[in-house]
Amino acid sequence: MAEKTVDQAEKAVTAFLDAAAKSVEMVPGPAKEVSKKTLSMTEQNLKAAFEHTRKLLRASDLQEFMRLQSEFLSSQFSAAQDHMRELGTEMLSSAKSASQNEGH
Repeated sequence: MAEKTVDQAEKAVTAFLDAAAKSVEMVPGPAKEVSKKTLSMTEQNLKAAFEHTRKLLRASDLQEFMRLQSEFLSSQFSAAQDHMRELGTEMLSSAKSASQNEGH
């Protein structure tokens, strides 16, 4: 029952992300790439969270539950660091592109 609820929630989030992706396509200029990158990162994080929730639902005992939780938190921390680096790079690139477009 709980896993079915997670599946339904994931479908709803996927529909929302699809609508958000269409909206991002309408963002003008260099901000579009930053918006796409941010949306992609959000999607990755949500997929990881749904996968993690399913694993927790299947945990056989508290020890496994705690191990899964610890692994998830560690991987999410690492992913957040990677995302911040990527987003910083993307923002610098967009800023350069915007300043070059203003110069022409």
